[in-house]
Amino acid sequence: MNNTEEAKDMLQEGFVEAFRRLESFRFESTFGAWLKKIVINKCINALEKRRIVWVDEEVADSQIADATSESIDEEELKLSVERVKKAMSQIPEGARVIFSLFLFEGYNHAEISEILHISESTSKTQFMRARLMVKEILLAKAGV
Repeated sequence: MNNTEEAKDMLQEGFVEAFRRLESFRFESTFGAWLKKIVINKCINALEKRRIVWVDEEVADSQIADATSESIDEEELKLSVERVKKAMSQIPEGARVIFSLFLFEGYNHAEISEILHISESTSKTQFMRARLMVKEILLAKAGV
């Protein structure tokens, strides 16, 4: 959500909705996974109301290939979750949502495209752009 108070509100709304829908829990997954899906859907719906603007989907294949074969060893960046989160707060919302869903929540691009009602290609492109932007921010702060 990129805002602690908003995130807390979404979490609380998720718990309220889960409590209201408790009888619909079918034990097909863990309760935690079911609750997580409810909370994530609440967040996504709130973000959709803000009208997320997706970055232009047109990315040359060579740009993506270059980005995935860069010679910088990411371990050398000594990344921490906090540093990545700070860098994420500086990228466009659409890219940040996909980056978070893919990297932190473990959704694949097919699932993200279904959740956000976008193409799988857009999800992949947004993730790649977000990854590059976060990496550039981290490199700039590291003085590389």
